[in-house]
Amino acid sequence: MLSHLHISNFAIVRALEIDWAAGMSTITGETGAGKSIAIDALSLCFGERAEATVVRPGADKADVVATFDISHLNSAKEWLQQQDLLMGNECIVRRVVSAEGRSRGYINGVQVPAQQLKTLGQYLLAIHGQHAHQLLQKADYQRQLLDAYCAKPVLLQQTKQSYRYWQQLQQEFTELKQTQQQRDAQRQLLEYQVAELDQFAPQADEFSQLETEHNRLSHGNTLLSQSQQCLQQLYDGDDDTIYRALSVVSQQLEQLVQLDPALADVQHMLSDALLQTEEASRELRRYADKVELDPERLQYIDDRLGTWLTLSRKHQTSYDALPELHAQLSQQLAELTQSDSRLSELALAISQAAKVYEAAAASLTQARVEAASELSQLITQNMHELSMANARFAINLHTLPLAQGSAHGVDQISFDVSTNPGQPLQALSKVASGGELSRISLAIQVILADKITTPTLIFDEVDVGISGPVAAGVGRLLRQLGQSTQIICVTHLPQVASQGHQQLFVEKYTDGQATETRMRCLSDDERIQEIARLLAGENISANALANARELLCAPTT
Repeated sequence: MLSHLHISNFAIVRALEIDWAAGMSTITGETGAGKSIAIDALSLCFGERAEATVVRPGADKADVVATFDISHLNSAKEWLQQQDLLMGNECIVRRVVSAEGRSRGYINGVQVPAQQLKTLGQYLLAIHGQHAHQLLQKADYQRQLLDAYCAKPVLLQQTKQSYRYWQQLQQEFTELKQTQQQRDAQRQLLEYQVAELDQFAPQADEFSQLETEHNRLSHGNTLLSQSQQCLQQLYDGDDDTIYRALSVVSQQLEQLVQLDPALADVQHMLSDALLQTEEASRELRRYADKVELDPERLQYIDDRLGTWLTLSRKHQTSYDALPELHAQLSQQLAELTQSDSRLSELALAISQAAKVYEAAAASLTQARVEAASELSQLITQNMHELSMANARFAINLHTLPLAQGSAHGVDQISFDVSTNPGQPLQALSKVASGGELSRISLAIQVILADKITTPTLIFDEVDVGISGPVAAGVGRLLRQLGQSTQIICVTHLPQVASQGHQQLFVEKYTDGQATETRMRCLSDDERIQEIARLLAGENISANALANARELLCAPTT
């Protein structure tokens, strides 16, 4: 529960320290005094958008610090533990806004983004504004209220996930179906292209190898005759050959070395030359023996090179990129073929996904039907306590066809009401007046608050438009709820204010130069005066004081 609130330089508040008690706390004050200032500060503290205008004029920053006792709030503790922000049984939330509009948020002294403040706020408090009854006429909001009371988050999530998966498959199927004609034409072209390239079967590096072989075969006669001629001149000839001439010179040098050793190096070089010449002759002979004169092979290579170049021009690619293009076209054809297979797979998957969604939605419908019956009775009872003695309230569900379902299921939910005897149940928006809507909204909020067990509930003038016995019923309901939950209620009604376990008074003060709002807890005597003021206005009579005492004595819990 909220135990302390510190506000500094926020709006027209210069400095404010408020200690909050368990039970029901009511906040009253004159019109325009800023009764909702604490609620506005708490909203800022828990991630509401921060603007420079919230900073008190002349101040450099606004500072709001809310302290909560979380000793019995296991869900809040678990979340703080997961974020490494837990510090015992107390949680301190702070928001600072500079005069330039920049803001910083803190949880237990650790700076955090605004989103984390919002998430934490869901575990600590809930704020119900004075316009909540207007939302009550909207179908989506009615569904949210029923689901909140139903309390089946796992079932809601299963329905949402199964629906989204079903829709995802349907979308994929539709997109594939829409492009099927285009894919058929593309596949026919690819089938022809791939078949042609499959038949030709170009291999990587093959073109350069064919060119080399073609060059060798086309010059076979020249290579053979010239290599044989070289071999004759080098070694095999009958006349003087290069090898024989080198041999004669080498022998002569051997004799000269005997006369002058300085010629030894020259003689060694000639000896090496003889060995190299002999080895070159052997290699040249082997080459000449292997030179091919194969006109058929030459013609085959010539034809293949011609086809290769033709296909390269046809596909507008370089000759060396033709094998890669062949692989790409084959992959594209395979993918198109798989797309057709995917259509069959999708049709089966869609059918199965629809069954999964239908089962989840049916389970959700059953849970909602049971919750709707129970919630309808509770709301009707509370409406009776709020001076709507003949009213009936019913939550009706109409099951839509599966094709009209949504992520929220297949239920069309309607809040129906009858406010007069003999009047049939009709849609809430058609028969309820503004005041009746306010009472019904409050009845629902009280029930849901008790069901959800939010540790701190804040009601910001939800009693607008009601008075007299109705107001007394509202006060009793809120005080009853305050037995198990901390209630903070901003009100202008004495019947509601008197039901609080404590009462705070908001007043606006000015010294002629500046204006500020102050809030303080009223003593018993001060409460009598304030309740009397709410009853009679500024001219407080003895009867008003007596009525105030009577109202303050009325609470028994």
